[in-house]
Order: sequence, then C-alpha cells, then structure tokens
Amino acid sequence: MNNDRFAHDSFFIDQLIKPIANLYRISTLGADRASAGEPVAFVRQKKLSLREDIRFFADETESEELFRMKARQVFDVRGRYDVTTPEGERIGVLEKVLGVSFLRSTWKVHDANEQQVALAQEKSIHVALLRRLIDFVPYGEFVPILFQFTILIDGRAIGELRRPMGVRDRYTLTLGGDADRRLDRRVGIALAVALDALQSR
Repeated sequence: MNNDRFAHDSFFIDQLIKPIANLYRISTLGADRASAGEPVAFVRQKKLSLREDIRFFADETESEELFRMKARQVFDVRGRYDVTTPEGERIGVLEKVLGVSFLRSTWKVHDANEQQVALAQEKSIHVALLRRLIDFVPYGEFVPILFQFTILIDGRAIGELRRPMGVRDRYTLTLGGDADRRLDRRVGIALAVALDALQSR
C-alpha cells in the first residue's frame, strides 16, 4: 500500500451526515488550519456488527480498503481495538483506560507489538466534567461544546485533536511534535475517529 497519502502531520476529520451509516471524510488540514484540504480517506462504521468494525477506504467508492479498526472482543472490559491492514497485519492498538476515563477520557496508543507509544487524554478536566453533566440535560447531545484531547509521547505533548465549537462534528488532528513519526499516522487517524465514534461524551 502506498502510504504517501498519510505523509502529513495535520488532518481534518469531517463526519458526514447520513441517516443510514456513520461516515467520515479524512483530509489534509487546509492552509487556514481550520478547514479540509485534499481528501486522503473515506471511513465507514459498520452497523449492526457484534464487534465494532470501522473501515478506511481510499475514496467514497470504497473499492480500495486502506486499513481497518476492529474491537478485539465482543465484550472487552479494557476496550481494545486493533488497527490492521486489510490482510489482518496489525499496525497498532487503541485501548481505552476505563478507570481514569470515568472523569477524563484517556486512551493508550500501542504499536504493532503492543508496546505503548502514546497517550491521548482530554486536555481540560473541567470541560471533561461539563461534557458528562450535559448528558443529564434533555437533548444534551445537541449542545455544542469544546472537545479537545492532548496527545503525549513520553509525557511530552506532540499533538492534539480538537473539535471547535459548532453543530457539525468536525475535528482537526495535529501531530507536528512527533518529528520522528513514532506514531503511525494511520493509527493516529484511527484514534481520531475512535474518539468520536466509540465513546459517548
């Protein structure tokens, strides 16, 4: 597979409004740092699947699969998701840290050998608590709030995932602090989609 499409440090994730499926378009980040540039992948979350199954394709025709993300088990307390090639070769693992995540959503990011590479955590504990409180408000899911995760490697912030205020689910993913590219950009993109598709507030 040609990975040139992922040879970037900044991406724009746009959830597409479709009634029958959970779809996303992944693009490079535009020059204004707030909009989509060139598209690099199209994402479909399979519905009615016993295990979460999210596929990443080259474009909307879905004729060329690039990679996928799938829950390791139907019921997995640790919330682990393998990121693999279409042939099943593992390129990374995402794991939700349940205890900490009750107050502040936290995910571990592992490499192909299941060694931790990075940690993604909500930037503000106050916003994290606010997001949870809004769940108890009628129609709270329609209340637009800031959504921001810091991505750390060895305790150092190397990037972030940010959802600006607005009705649409749109995110910017920046990984510019990872000059050595320790975090596979495909796994970083899978993390960005997981933070929207695989967890509630």
